[in-house]
This record gives sequence, C-alpha cells and structure tokens, in this order.
Amino acid sequence: MRIVIAEDDTLLREGLSLVLRGEGFDVVAATADAPSFLTAVAEHRPDLAVVDVRMPPTHTDEGIQAAVAARRAQPGLAVLVLSAYVEQSFATDLLADGAERVGYLLKERVGRVDTFVEALQRVADGGTAIDPEVVAQLFAQKRTGDPLERLTAREREVLSVMAEGLGNVAIGRRLHITDNAVHKHIRNIFMKLDLAPDDHTDRRVAAVLRYLDGA
Repeated sequence: MRIVIAEDDTLLREGLSLVLRGEGFDVVAATADAPSFLTAVAEHRPDLAVVDVRMPPTHTDEGIQAAVAARRAQPGLAVLVLSAYVEQSFATDLLADGAERVGYLLKERVGRVDTFVEALQRVADGGTAIDPEVVAQLFAQKRTGDPLERLTAREREVLSVMAEGLGNVAIGRRLHITDNAVHKHIRNIFMKLDLAPDDHTDRRVAAVLRYLDGA
C-alpha cells in the first residue's frame, strides 16, 4: 500500500514514516504543509493519505481542507486524519464529503501501533474509523428534537460502536451480544432513523452521518 503523510511536526512525521515502513507499508512521500501534500498526491497517486488536521500557515483546518481536495482530485483515495484534540465539526466535514474510506483518530492512537495500523487498514479496505473519544463526546451531548432519541440505550451503544467503523462481528464482541442481536439492533436503527434500503446509499454510513450531524 502506497501512503503519503502530511504532518508539520518533524518528529511525528518521521515517527509515522518509521512506524508505517516497519509495518510493511510504502511511504512514498512525507510532507509538512497542505500545498506540498496535494502536490505529492498528484505526483504519486497513493492508495492512502495520513493527514494532520492543523497545518501551516494558520494551523486551523488546512489539513481537513487538503484532505477533502485530495479526495475530489483522486476519487477513492483513502484518508486517515489525525488530530491532537476532539474536533467534532472536522470529523463531520470529512465524512460528509464522502464517508467511505475515511478515518478520524486522535494522535495518541499513533503510539498504540496495533490500534493505529488496524484503523489504517480498515480505512484502506473501504471502511471508516472514527476515534472512540469522538464518539463518546458526541453521545455525551444533550440532544433535543433528534431522531436519535427514538433509539433504545442498547441501540445507541450499537450505533456508537458502528460509528467507530467496526463490523457486526466486532460489535457483538465489544458489547457481548450475539450476531443475531446485532442484526436486530441495526435493523431497528435503520427503521427508527428512516433509512430505507437504497441502491445508492450505504445505510451504515448514512446512520453514522445522521449520528454525527445530530451533534
């Protein structure tokens, strides 16, 4: 898998490169700002990009904007965004642009190599990977007039784990429930969120987006 990294912190950028190369990935470029990142993506046509949210010159949302631009220029590019803090609007912006093959993790996950690589592989394989801390903070917020209020406590748990990008088997293991129970809860989630079957929409992604937008 060919990877481009965009991270302005030299130590973290080099550390990411070493970790990924050590895990057998091909890091074709490691850049320090958004313009050089977009140039590297255009030149190398990578399979996946790992992008810091805050980069020069303003250190606000350059990384998110660059990630969105890169995905528009190269449809299907997998993107894993890293942030030092929980920044919920950035996660929503990235997912709303196209929720397949995207991830949003806190930088602290990088130090947990197995967790980081698992999330990276999940995104590369076409899934999503939302940091559990982002999910927890979204659910902690008070909601009024929200379709998510229709969900039972267990259905909320299933949706929160689904938002992390886990499949049905992993959801069952996390929550210690059977596969049949997972299927039942997901069907109920789709029904309560008015997500009818649609050839053009992934209902799991749509449910996660509804969840994020509700925050």
